[in-house]
Amino acid sequence: MPSSHSFPSPHRIRFGRRHPIPEFISSNPILEEFRWNKARKWELRNLFGHINEFSGDQHGSRFIQQKLETASPEERQAVFDEVMAGDPLALIQDVFGNYVIQKMIEYGTSLQRSVLTSVMEGSIFRLSLQVYGCRVIQKAIEHISLEQQSLIVGELEPRILECVRDSNGNHVVQRLIEKVPSERLSFFASFQGNVYDLSRHPYGCRVLQRCLEHLPEEQTRTLVYELHQNAVDLMKDQFGNYVIQFLVEHGQARDRALIVSNLQGQLLPMSRHKFASNVCEKALICADPQTRRALIEEMLAIGPETITPIMTMMQDQFANYVLQRALLVAEGDQREELFNTVRQQLVSTRRVSAVVSKHVVSSKPCTAPFFQVLLLTSFPS
Repeated sequence: MPSSHSFPSPHRIRFGRRHPIPEFISSNPILEEFRWNKARKWELRNLFGHINEFSGDQHGSRFIQQKLETASPEERQAVFDEVMAGDPLALIQDVFGNYVIQKMIEYGTSLQRSVLTSVMEGSIFRLSLQVYGCRVIQKAIEHISLEQQSLIVGELEPRILECVRDSNGNHVVQRLIEKVPSERLSFFASFQGNVYDLSRHPYGCRVLQRCLEHLPEEQTRTLVYELHQNAVDLMKDQFGNYVIQFLVEHGQARDRALIVSNLQGQLLPMSRHKFASNVCEKALICADPQTRRALIEEMLAIGPETITPIMTMMQDQFANYVLQRALLVAEGDQREELFNTVRQQLVSTRRVSAVVSKHVVSSKPCTAPFFQVLLLTSFPS
């Protein structure tokens, strides 16, 4: 029969009230003392010989991270040597160990960064798709040489579309686009012919926005051309609308004009669409004054049976936001006409209270007072 004083099983766990992650009883006496002996003043050198075990522990990892920021070059080298003597790839993929590796990359020497990156070579794609490994690769991209950045690009290139569509890998691709000179991004050609599908993907749409933000026009022109070919469909897509909005706000003037032209004559139905309404708002903000005026004129037009689009927009769960945006950006005599028309519609309808409370006042707290004033006061001269 085993003694009641035998060493605790490593599978026993304790749950701290403030720590939702269970802590396994360690077989390392130094780590166990570190967890319990809070009175001792611990220094980084006290952990030498046990760096790998501490790196894989929640509190040990946090301690090493903090100490690496102010450690001497000799102390950092000692930590580096221990990590490299162990299993650095395991730490890179560890829930706590990955943060230690990131700090080593951030505060290490160029040689240490180079060696750590070389450890990942041959495993870049696999690590990019791993929840913790992808964070280490992103940190490495920020600090390593151009040559090693190019090695990462080269490993990912054959499977770049898989990486883009992955919940972790897309962040690595975004960081490459942000940090690596565009002439070294050889995977860019893989996006061509896939812009429509990528725009409609929850992660692909983010990568495309980073392309439009950071790459020169000569590289993005083919992508933008594909966006124009499918602009109306993408406006109505839950993810594609973000790419179109980005192009409207940050793209070339000619691209903005071409996108907005798709809304002209279709503003009312597009305003009533859950996703396209976002593009309508962005168009009102970013369009040139003449185009903005033309869009607002569509709202003021009289439809069949003298029903204006404004009445329809006021009562629509999505179009009312577009109308609010128009009220904010309209200028001059058109602004006065728009305000007066909205005010008349609000006052004349028998359901004014329901319309205002349900679709306008309650829609956004910041705009509720705006419409209350519109109802209760005359238009300012």
